[in-house]
Amino acid sequence: MNEAQRPIRVALAEDSVLLREGLVRLFDEAGYETVAAVGDATSLFAALEATEADVVVLDVRMPPGFRDEGVRAAIELRRRNPKRAVLLLSQYVEVVYAAELLAGGAEGVGYLLKDRVASLDELRDAVERVCRGGTVLDPQVVRELMSRRSDPIAQLTARETEVLAGMAEGRTNQEIARALVIGQGAVEKNISQIFQKLALEDAQGGHRRVLAVLAWLQRA
Repeated sequence: MNEAQRPIRVALAEDSVLLREGLVRLFDEAGYETVAAVGDATSLFAALEATEADVVVLDVRMPPGFRDEGVRAAIELRRRNPKRAVLLLSQYVEVVYAAELLAGGAEGVGYLLKDRVASLDELRDAVERVCRGGTVLDPQVVRELMSRRSDPIAQLTARETEVLAGMAEGRTNQEIARALVIGQGAVEKNISQIFQKLALEDAQGGHRRVLAVLAWLQRA
């Protein structure tokens, strides 16, 4: 079986047994292969020494402290392999944790609220986006992040903010246009204005989309 035909391999770290089993079933229905399903970060690292995973899905808060163990594990996984896709799950919007993870690079990173995992389509979309190197942020996370940032985001118009939110959620120009019920040309014009206001005109090509998100995540 070649890489294109092979199912996506998922490693899961979630301390709630019920949610962990539910996620494994959802991954199964999506056609993925769950190569590890554990309850803490230590077990996750041990499992990943014995198997390969295309994406690692982690709870933000796990044993022993139930604080930021999942985030720390995700950051360490990315340090060891910057191309490893990670998808964080949280019951609440943890703005500091989201910003900390994204500060290390947004490609192949996701942050999703657990309410979303009830939808197979939402979960499948998130997993496949991060596996392709995209960035997936729950809309509520995006709103919280934006509400706590000042300049240069304060310079953006309401429409530009909506477009940037779509970019942060990993959506294409066409998807943003459809969601906002505007033309694709209007989306492109707003993105151009965003790049200008965030001083990203000279940044390299497609990386500007990522930098546009990181610009305000990294400025306190």
